[in-house]
Amino acid sequence: MSGHSKWHNIQARKGKSDAARGKIFTKIGREIAVAVKTGGSDPNSNAKLRDIISKAKQNNMPNDNIERSIKKASGELAGVNYEAITYEGYGVGGSAVIVECLTDNKNRTAGDVRHAFDKHGGSLGSTNCVSYLFNRKGVVIVTNVKDVDTLMMDALDAGAVDVFEDEDTVQVITEPNKHSEMQEALEKKGYNVVSSDTELVPDTYVDLNEEQIGKFQRMVDALEDLDDVQEVYHNVNLPDEE
Repeated sequence: MSGHSKWHNIQARKGKSDAARGKIFTKIGREIAVAVKTGGSDPNSNAKLRDIISKAKQNNMPNDNIERSIKKASGELAGVNYEAITYEGYGVGGSAVIVECLTDNKNRTAGDVRHAFDKHGGSLGSTNCVSYLFNRKGVVIVTNVKDVDTLMMDALDAGAVDVFEDEDTVQVITEPNKHSEMQEALEKKGYNVVSSDTELVPDTYVDLNEEQIGKFQRMVDALEDLDDVQEVYHNVNLPDEE
C-alpha cells in the first residue's frame, strides 16, 4: 500500500521546530473545538473528542493545551467558532487532491487554497470532482512489529478490513470510525500503536516522474502549511521520507 502511510509525515512533524509544532497544536485545537461544539466536553460520552485527544497526545500536545481548547469550546473561555469545509482539485499529472479545512473565514480560506493549487501547477475543482476516487476508512499504524503474521491474525480477529506491511510499519485498515476500538484491541495485545485516525484512502494510486513529484510535494507542503487546513489527502505514490 505504498504512498498511503502517514507515519513518515508524523515523524517529520515531530521533528520540526517549535513554531511548526505550535501550528500542529493549533490545528488539533480547532478539531477539539468542533468536536466539543457538536458532542459536548466530556470525552467519556463524546467519542470524536476522545479520538482527537488521543491524536493530540500522539503529537505530544501538552495537557494544558488540550484542556484550554476544551474550555474555549465549551464557553468557559473566549473562543472562535469554526466551520468545516472541503475543497477538491487536481495536482500535476492529473493527480487527485482533497483538502479538509476548519475556518472562521471561508473567503480567506478559499483564496489561500486556490493560490496554493495555482502556484504549483494544480487547479481547484468543483465539489465531488475527485471524492469518488476515495473511501473513508479507519487507519491504525503499528511499529516495532516482531511477527507480522501474528499481528495480521490479531487484527483480523478484532475486525480489521485489511492489513498492509509498509517499510517499518504495519497499517491496519478498519471500517470508518472503528479505529479507536482497533487501537484498544491491539494495545491490549502489547502492540505499539503510533497513529489511529479516520482517513480518506484512494482506491488507486498514480505515479509521477521526478520533476512532477517535486512540484506536487511543494503544493502539498504549501497546503498543509495553511492555518485553516487540517488534512490533505491525495492519490500520488510519494517516495518514503528519510
